[in-house]
Amino acid sequence: MIRPLLHALALLLTIAPAIAWADGDPVRGERVFQYCYACHSVQAGETNLPGPNLRGIVGRPIAAREDFAYSPAMRAFAEHEGRWSEALLDRYLAAPYKLVPKTSMSFPGVPEERERADLIAYLRTMSEGQ
Repeated sequence: MIRPLLHALALLLTIAPAIAWADGDPVRGERVFQYCYACHSVQAGETNLPGPNLRGIVGRPIAAREDFAYSPAMRAFAEHEGRWSEALLDRYLAAPYKLVPKTSMSFPGVPEERERADLIAYLRTMSEGQ
């Protein structure tokens, strides 16, 4: 009787942390965005940066900002993928060069799953009401 309870408890302890932050924390995500801040903004209308403005990126068509010159690699990627879903952002943020070879973005990625979840949650808040 005790053994099944211990197994259930062990399973719960294994998956509970993932459930707790699966959607991410936008407050922590704002801090994670500091990785991106040198090249990107989420402020409406801010476009004079090396990378495109990321305001409204969640759900937006890929490489669709008219005020930014995307690399040929990103434009080709956009033809195949369509829109930035949260799942696609997660894959891209983990290793941009693996998902979009020859991208001009020189950022190696965010290897920590939790940080990516938080960053995506923050970007989602910067996408609401777009």
